Amino acid sequence: MFEPVIAPSGTLLGLLQRGRGDGTLHALTAPRAEALAALNHCVLSDPRHDWQVENRSLYYARLYLDLHGGLDEIERHLFAPEDVLDTCESRTGLALAVLGHLASYGRRDALVLLRRYAASGTNWAWALDELALRDDDAGLRALAAPVLARFPADAEGEAELAAAVRDAFEPRPWRLWAEDSRTAIAARVRAAQETGCFDRWQRQMDSSGPRPGWSVRAVFDWAQQGLDRGAALHVPAARCLMAVAGPEDRAEILDAARAGGDGARCTALRYLADGNDPDALDLIEGAVADGSAAVVEAAVDAFERMRSVAAVERARRWAHRPDALGAAAGRVLACRGGAQDSDLVLAALREAVRGEGPDAPTLWTLVDGTGRLGIACAAPVLRHIYRETASSHLRGRAARALAATDPSFPAGFAVECLWDCEESTREVAARHAETGDARVVDQLRRLAADPAEEAEVQTAVRSRIGPDMPAV
Repeated sequence: MFEPVIAPSGTLLGLLQRGRGDGTLHALTAPRAEALAALNHCVLSDPRHDWQVENRSLYYARLYLDLHGGLDEIERHLFAPEDVLDTCESRTGLALAVLGHLASYGRRDALVLLRRYAASGTNWAWALDELALRDDDAGLRALAAPVLARFPADAEGEAELAAAVRDAFEPRPWRLWAEDSRTAIAARVRAAQETGCFDRWQRQMDSSGPRPGWSVRAVFDWAQQGLDRGAALHVPAARCLMAVAGPEDRAEILDAARAGGDGARCTALRYLADGNDPDALDLIEGAVADGSAAVVEAAVDAFERMRSVAAVERARRWAHRPDALGAAAGRVLACRGGAQDSDLVLAALREAVRGEGPDAPTLWTLVDGTGRLGIACAAPVLRHIYRETASSHLRGRAARALAATDPSFPAGFAVECLWDCEESTREVAARHAETGDARVVDQLRRLAADPAEEAEVQTAVRSRIGPDMPAV
């Protein structure tokens, strides 16, 4: 999947792509045709940097309801010729998830589209999962024949069917079909279920990983073999060392951490850091100075996991370094530093924004630390991150940090956060938004009554709405 192109944050399209609450508020006041065009663009060209983690589907579905939007564009997208050529589920996943939410809100046209796509579309499994949560038994039973027809009645087809049944996110359709009154369908699904269970058991029995009795050297060799194949195994290898290494092996592990092969060195550094070994910090510093890219990354990750007082003290010394270890030191202080480290954390936050922009991965930890330490003078930087980041998760973290540092948050960003795409951000808004704004009260009532809303958000809403509040 290509990296999404995100419009400027001041445009309607840019707001909707980011999933900001202001996107909904602007769309409801914009010309309807313009708002629907921007909404369709987002749903058909998924704007998320991490589509497996970030939420947009409920956000877009609610806006379709508010705009009384039709589904013609989604239908054309789902059944276009590209559906056969581009089999990546990210092409249609967001559209299918939006249809699922619309179906739960009673949109019959969305339910019909999902059924059609489950019967004939490439990403049928996703559509079937959406239907498993929303369709009735009769609707699901009607899909048994077209879904099973996708799998030829030969050995290869039966193996593919067993894998599909085993890996299904929602098992309800398959359970219904296993009890179907049509003998051929029920027998085939039951056989696939049994094969899938056996395959899972066989994979567990055929594990090629570490065995009892392995030596330290064998663990290092296993980590190196993984690295040679392109698989970073130093983390599980370090856990293996916890089980097999004794005091007599410390010298060998220290030698590996100083000058071993990349697999052994990464493993040894992780093991020593997790055990808070007194030599770990010096070895990490040495690895960053002369190690390969893989070793440097493993050393930095190992350092960030350390919880000792010595690690925090070393972070204060390293925070001024202009390298990966200096950036890691800022994150360590953000997580575990004290009030005396506020200036260092703020400097790291500003440097990250200047050097890497508002979507830098390091900002996640730094933003959290800014809120934890209550660094009030960081509010302007946090507002910038909130506005500009394309990551709805990072924006939510910025909102939580602003709630702890910015006195203007309840009457400012907290209001729009009630319409945000991320439920955790809506929860923050429900706890902090200033209720003097009529829009806030109306939205709180809507969230309280919406069966699709997350329980945590509704709990936060109930903490703001007393029993004497007028009925929704």
